[in-house]
Amino acid sequence: MYDYKYLEKFIRSLFESAGCSKDSALQVSKILLAAELRGIPSHGVIRIKDYYHHCKIGRINTNPHVKIVHDSPGTAVVDGDNAIGVVPAVYSMNLAIEKAKKCGTGWVATKNSNHFGIAGFYAMMALEHDMIGISLTNANPTVAPTFSVERLLGTNPIAVAIPALKQPPFVADLATTPVARGKLTVAQKKGEGIPVGWAQDKDGNPTEDAGIIEKGGAMLPLGGDRLHGSHKGYCLGAIVDILSAVLSGANFGPWVPPSVAFLPLLDETVGEGTGHFFGAIRIDGFMKTEEFKARMDHWIETMRNSKTVKGQPHVLIPGDPERENEKRIMKSGISIIPAVAKDLKAIADATGLEFEIK
Repeated sequence: MYDYKYLEKFIRSLFESAGCSKDSALQVSKILLAAELRGIPSHGVIRIKDYYHHCKIGRINTNPHVKIVHDSPGTAVVDGDNAIGVVPAVYSMNLAIEKAKKCGTGWVATKNSNHFGIAGFYAMMALEHDMIGISLTNANPTVAPTFSVERLLGTNPIAVAIPALKQPPFVADLATTPVARGKLTVAQKKGEGIPVGWAQDKDGNPTEDAGIIEKGGAMLPLGGDRLHGSHKGYCLGAIVDILSAVLSGANFGPWVPPSVAFLPLLDETVGEGTGHFFGAIRIDGFMKTEEFKARMDHWIETMRNSKTVKGQPHVLIPGDPERENEKRIMKSGISIIPAVAKDLKAIADATGLEFEIK
């Protein structure tokens, strides 16, 4: 197990060595470790290898000038200047919050960015302002739309965070695929297979091979197949792609630049970088904040106290598992897959940093 502060210091030092500013390196460490604490290792330290590689080869700009390129009272488009994704994402969500303070709602589309980690991190930024937060992003094409064998969409997550009064906040953070792509990587690192319904081979056949994307296969939309609603998962992924990229001027669909080393960087583009979309909604633009939060408590309690199937103590509210994970993992330490720890050790050795394999 690794202590949070140990990993934070290592990640900060690593990305500073790659040319990132202290603030940027700190932001990267915060979001990668937020994923680990929330029990989402697919977006945690396993991402360091690709992030660091892209910084070192110049695929990511480590000294960006993030700026607003289109502005209105309640909306904006932000150019991330090809930064590591967390940097323009934090900037953009803060901008959405500031616009919401003035206009009631704020909406920011971001282009020319890169992979930004867990979407929930940004949606939750709105909670401390008594706002509802929304965060979307497109991603490198690993997903075949229903009935297709071509990889045309990313896992394209949706995150929504809603405050409550006495109850913990409602925090939904989900891919528009059965699982995030990183869970295939985790399974592959562990030498495990994947359930049928997560992916297909290059001919469209079901597969249990966690490494199938590297062999020309694709992930499936949420639902797995048409019978189980994959067309709805396809629609959700498409909505995220359009709001994040078509609206912002970023690359969409199959042209989204890859965040993993095994996918090639295309010569052709239809925009700039990866795209995100952020929203902040002021609750008191609709009703008194305390009244809404009390009503959210009532909603949450209604769901949580409903009659359950045998063996389940209560119905989970979105955000419950992650919140429990944070408490447990911060206390017990962060577990890193041995193969990932070896990758981090190799990077550390190459850069003159220390990293202990436990």
